[in-house]
Amino acid sequence: MLHVSGPHERLVSQLAQIKELSGLSLRALARDAGLSSSSLSRYLTGRLVPPWEAVVALCRVVHRDPRPLRPLWAEADKAGTAPGPRRNDLPADLFDFTGRERETARVEELLRTAGAVVIDGMAGVGKTSLAVHVAHRMAGAYPDGGLYLDLQGFTPGQEPLDPPTALGRLLGALDITHPPAGEQERAALWRSELSRRRALVVLDNAADADRVRPLLPGAGKSAVLVTSRNRLVSLDGVPPVSLTPLADDDAARLFGTVAGVALTGEDEVGQVLDRCGGLPLALRMAGARLRHRPGWTVGVLAERLRDSPARFDAAFGMSLRQLDDPDRRVFRLLGLLPGADFDTGVVAALTGLPPGRCADALDELVDAHLVLESSPGRFRMHDLIRQYAADLAAEEEPASGTAQRRVLDHYRERAETYDRMLPSPHRPAPAPGDPQRAMAWFDLEYVNLIAAFDLAVRLGADEVAVALPQALRVWFFRHRGTDDQVRLLDGAAAAAGRLGRDTERAALLADLGYALAAAGRLGEALAAYREADRSGPADGLAATLALRTGFAHRDLGEARTARESFRRAADLFERAGNRAGHAQALAFDAFVTLRLGQPAQAAGLARAALDRADGPARITGLVTLGVALAHDGNDAEALRHLHEALDLAERNRLQHQQAWCHTYLAVALRETGSPERALEHHRTALALLEPLHEVQLEIECRQAYETTLAAHTAGEG
Repeated sequence: MLHVSGPHERLVSQLAQIKELSGLSLRALARDAGLSSSSLSRYLTGRLVPPWEAVVALCRVVHRDPRPLRPLWAEADKAGTAPGPRRNDLPADLFDFTGRERETARVEELLRTAGAVVIDGMAGVGKTSLAVHVAHRMAGAYPDGGLYLDLQGFTPGQEPLDPPTALGRLLGALDITHPPAGEQERAALWRSELSRRRALVVLDNAADADRVRPLLPGAGKSAVLVTSRNRLVSLDGVPPVSLTPLADDDAARLFGTVAGVALTGEDEVGQVLDRCGGLPLALRMAGARLRHRPGWTVGVLAERLRDSPARFDAAFGMSLRQLDDPDRRVFRLLGLLPGADFDTGVVAALTGLPPGRCADALDELVDAHLVLESSPGRFRMHDLIRQYAADLAAEEEPASGTAQRRVLDHYRERAETYDRMLPSPHRPAPAPGDPQRAMAWFDLEYVNLIAAFDLAVRLGADEVAVALPQALRVWFFRHRGTDDQVRLLDGAAAAAGRLGRDTERAALLADLGYALAAAGRLGEALAAYREADRSGPADGLAATLALRTGFAHRDLGEARTARESFRRAADLFERAGNRAGHAQALAFDAFVTLRLGQPAQAAGLARAALDRADGPARITGLVTLGVALAHDGNDAEALRHLHEALDLAERNRLQHQQAWCHTYLAVALRETGSPERALEHHRTALALLEPLHEVQLEIECRQAYETTLAAHTAGEG
């Protein structure tokens, strides 16, 4: 069967030819083209269609005319990225968006000229609706997609996102899963990434200017739309557009569109509009009530609205009164949910009702504009309505805590079920299921799981607080170094202590230390390991703690102390009959022994490790043996072992290990008198590391590169 590749595959092939023609490493080609290495990597691997300017820049590096590629690029750009659609996190546009012509035109003009705008106004005035409407209208101008983030500035029961957490989630949306730890470093990386793209970022529900400022793009063609209830006057360079309630004509038009009727009776219509205060949220709810009550007239609706003393109670209360008692109860309980959105399963857990009954209730609430179906099967509430529901629940739901605990148990059960499907070194045989589906569930529910953990802490639900971070263990390993992971593990360890589970507390502290070390916080990591050791770890964990303690001392440059820890780990693993752990401890003992200037002893330890290791676990021993042999002048054998290590890393798609192997291939080549080839491997290593943000590994690789560069410069002199 003849396979004809699509336009995106053909474009990727052309870009690969350009890279080959350049004769440059990925990092060097990116530098010469004025691109970031991470962006170029995504272009070359087909994860992202490059903007035309990037194609032109790459062609210029190899002195190639880009014009023949223009039709192919246009076709690929129109088709989107081959593996899936381009990133688009925007909520759905409102089909009945009405009015705001002047404000829409102004926002679009500011996005084109200033690249940023803040939409401010009171709750319910339609800020998010306008921002999303504009974002959809201008999608064609931003081929790299639309990103949406709720900053939770005024979300009931939620703390506003702090800038480091917000930046982590935004970078994660760009497939950067290992961002640096510091706020300034994350902000710089975010600006760098956006400068290479044409993306539109919607930052919704901002509390204040300080929380927005680090999230703004710098130079480039990306743009940002911010919404806030407050006027962010101190946000330099971001002009404001303030929304006021809809004027009567627009308010009447929106009300009539939603109601699905031709409006007659000016007095009655005026009374409805007055009770809704020109707020689109209230107008939609009032119109929905009239549409679903064909026997009503506008006059009847106006009379019902007059029964409530306050405008919001008039709109919300009237919408509730037309629902039956079970649906009203579902609405009240929705105000208690943690997180940003929800599905029918969560509502079933919350209410104790069958899923089919919950689906019917949600349909009624969507029709009443009390709930928004943001995507098929996913629902959310406007903050104002959510607060209204929470207030009603506080008054009318005496068993609200029980309902919330059912939700926590639901999230814990689903997280543990999907976690068991994921392959892990700690789980040789995953449970039956689709690992990709499991990871997709964690991706989708991540914000809700974090909110569920915070709710568990507030409610004193220590069982859930202990379980959730452990269920997220594999997901976090693939996104290691996150602020949320550190916070959750710290809280989980405290909860395990309250439950008197010392062994489980030790395991959580060991994971906490690992997360801190991955973020470059080595002193805190060692403190966590010491505390775990004092908690009475199981034998297997004691060996792991010794091994991880060795890693931390190694990264601190304390080779002798690290060697003591690795040797203790090797002894513990051997006594436990853990062949793989024993091999790993021996391999790292060999590595630090090599650093201490004892290549012959290091080679012996490395060979002992290789006798016990299989698959990717051989990488450390092979690298150490290769470098040790290079020190002793066994060039051919040294390079053979190092290339075997690199091949293992590449076949198993271990990008950080690939960078490590390239670095020590370079060290061996430097030792054997090939500095030019050594520098090329160093540059490849640094290019591989750029999107990973592995702090300690990058320090190690850069130090080796600088040593090779200094040796090469001295040799030329």
